[in-house]
Amino acid sequence: MRWQRYIWLLLTTLAISLQLAGSSQARSPFWSPYRFWWVDHTFRQKHQRTHKKPESAKRAPSQDASKDAAKGPLLIIISIADQRISLYDNGALIARSPVSTGVRNHPTPLGVFSVISKSRFHRSNIYSNAPMPYMQRITWSGIALHAGDLPGYPASHGCIRLTNDFAVRLFHLTKRGTRVIIAHDDIQPAEISNPQLFVPKPKVAPASPQSDTAAPPGNGTITADATEVSLVAKARQQEDAKAPDPTAGAAAPQKGGSISVFVSSKLRKLFVRQGFTPLFDAPVTIQDGPEPMGTHVFTAMEFQNGGAAMRWTVVSVPDKSSPGQRTSPSSKKEHVKRTVRAVLPTPDKAAAALNRIEIPQNAVERIAQLLTPGSSLIISDHGISDETGAQTDFIVLTR
Repeated sequence: MRWQRYIWLLLTTLAISLQLAGSSQARSPFWSPYRFWWVDHTFRQKHQRTHKKPESAKRAPSQDASKDAAKGPLLIIISIADQRISLYDNGALIARSPVSTGVRNHPTPLGVFSVISKSRFHRSNIYSNAPMPYMQRITWSGIALHAGDLPGYPASHGCIRLTNDFAVRLFHLTKRGTRVIIAHDDIQPAEISNPQLFVPKPKVAPASPQSDTAAPPGNGTITADATEVSLVAKARQQEDAKAPDPTAGAAAPQKGGSISVFVSSKLRKLFVRQGFTPLFDAPVTIQDGPEPMGTHVFTAMEFQNGGAAMRWTVVSVPDKSSPGQRTSPSSKKEHVKRTVRAVLPTPDKAAAALNRIEIPQNAVERIAQLLTPGSSLIISDHGISDETGAQTDFIVLTR
């Protein structure tokens, strides 16, 4: 009898244990979203809950990527040497994650790009129909960001492989035109203020049809300011009529779309695109022509002073031959030995490049009229890459 009671007790205990385990497994999917972390940094949440949560739950973002929203212009920077991607929102770092870039025989190109198309379920038309989930294309020749295997070192045929979680979130945040910069080292944006940067043109209210015959103010006085403004406006109209207009015959600008301006010291020209569509170009003068300027990407962040000014950031993209550059790791062993080192922002070099450029005044005014947050100015010693074409922004290859 005693051994039968012992067996019955053992079976009962086993049954209770199995039941508890089953209920625990059933609960785990409901808890997993609150344990989700996105590598070094988490996304800012668009909606915050008001009730109190544990600290880990406060910092961990929801797995529903559709709730994430950018607060300002997005910038993606990929470091080949560090095998890492960094995401900036409105000039601030919000997320980082490891990547796997191209091998030595199929290197990932360096330079300035942008997202030109997106596809959630894409398959490669070059490499045996290989899956490329959450694909974001940056060149029509086959370079893209997408989810894939990350062995801890460069292993792709030129694409930038992302972790699946990061790829999903990034896919929901970006849009066509989001800027992508690929460099050897971990560069980062810096705030910059320079009188040579474009300034938004104040919106002027349309004049009344009776303005020319309107009666003076009740006190019988006419202000000198009003007379002065009208004289300046007439003089400017006469001056513009004499000067050749670089925008003549150009495509009509799209309402509200951000613009991209590219100044090439190699071509001595300025080019303007809006929504991937060429608008116009104009000749520019470069002082100290033989001296290299480098490649610098300026981004208009937000209006300031009621729309009369613009906040700008800049990223300087070093060439491969620049001092202190490292070759990209080609094996797992090299990847383990290297140390992460960020290249400090150098806005002084970018400002020096700006100060060497003279742009025709009528082109400056046209750009000022189109300037919005998210617009960009690219200055480079290089010309326009062959990758630049229909349905692309300016693509500048530094290697």
